[in-house]
Amino acid sequence: MTISNAPEASGAKTQGALESALAEFDHAADQLALSPDIRAVLRLPKREWTVNFPVTMDDGHVRVFTGYRVQHNVSRGPAKGGIRFHPATDLDEVRALAMWMTWKCALVNVPFGGAKGGVTVDPRKLSANELQHVTRRFATELQGVIGPEVDIPAPDVGTNAQTMAWIMDTVSMHAGYTVPGVVTGKPVSVGGSEGRADATGMGVMFTAQRALREAGIDMAGASVAVQGFGNVGEAAARLIHKRGGRLVAITDVGGGVANPGGLDPAKLSAHLRETGSIAGAPGTTPIDNETLLALDVDLLVLAALEGQITAANAGAVRAKVIAEGANGPVTPNADPILADHGVVTVPDILCNSGGVIVSYFEWVQNLQSFAWPAAQVADRLEHIIGGAYDEVAAVRARDGIGARLAAHVIAIGRVAEATEIRGLYP
Repeated sequence: MTISNAPEASGAKTQGALESALAEFDHAADQLALSPDIRAVLRLPKREWTVNFPVTMDDGHVRVFTGYRVQHNVSRGPAKGGIRFHPATDLDEVRALAMWMTWKCALVNVPFGGAKGGVTVDPRKLSANELQHVTRRFATELQGVIGPEVDIPAPDVGTNAQTMAWIMDTVSMHAGYTVPGVVTGKPVSVGGSEGRADATGMGVMFTAQRALREAGIDMAGASVAVQGFGNVGEAAARLIHKRGGRLVAITDVGGGVANPGGLDPAKLSAHLRETGSIAGAPGTTPIDNETLLALDVDLLVLAALEGQITAANAGAVRAKVIAEGANGPVTPNADPILADHGVVTVPDILCNSGGVIVSYFEWVQNLQSFAWPAAQVADRLEHIIGGAYDEVAAVRARDGIGARLAAHVIAIGRVAEATEIRGLYP
């Protein structure tokens, strides 16, 4: 079982991440009647870097890795976006993710632009020593590119708080003093924020709860399937379970588990730590992604990779609500099919924005050298993401459009306004 993109039906065109991101932009730009000049500026990344760097492996041989950093737009503030380590990472994927970050930051109205980065590598095949060397060398290649007032990375697929600590330390060693604000998602012991580890999953839970409520469904007792059990999926599953949601199926990169009576995320996490996957956990039956995506559930959380629901398999989806914990998990050509089947989708730039919201909190705390308690972080997160949810709902009702288009109309409109107000230099 894999979580790669599902194949398209015969005759249907596969939409990659960048193509999906541009299609979403064009749709919103048409709705906003943006001028050709503004479209030209917002459609392309402002800056992008490709670096090839050598690392000495544990056995003494040298391996060359390829890494990327793309800053899509900085009209509203410093660039912000994660760094992913994944074997399928390429420049077009990073371009798409950077664009989505621009819209996400604008939608929740935090003062950042969008960026993204990555290294083409499978981190599971590296030792801890090799992983640290890859991270530190990549951070060195980005010297002068990233910084608290320029571009602030965060964790993404295949990276975590430890990765961010290595980046922060590398940048600090070059600077000659500690630079905690260069990254977010760090361990609390070195300047990270309380609540950051669960922030994206918490935002998924908050927005999914709102969508379920609108559909007349209480999260307590709702049947839930989750694709992906990494940083986002695990936190979302745990927090939904805590609020009474019944987890009936979950998949990760190694397999999947199902139990109609309900799964315990704590037991799955323990099994994952012991074996490297949730597959085969006691008291469960196997399930694959294709089956999970077609389950008749109240809530389907997509927390794996982009392009999971496409025109090929959207017709098989029976969930009442989809919460997009991943970036771009539903392709634009799948949206009308889901809508025709009455599926409500909480779009990615709203649903998974909890991570960048709390990253903003962490950045502010680092600049102030002042820490906030976890309860304050959670309250502020719920307030901001709830406000964004209400704005999307209002535009959706006003214009008679879907939630994804409404979210992009709000976000792209804000970035376009900032671009026009700042003007062109020189």
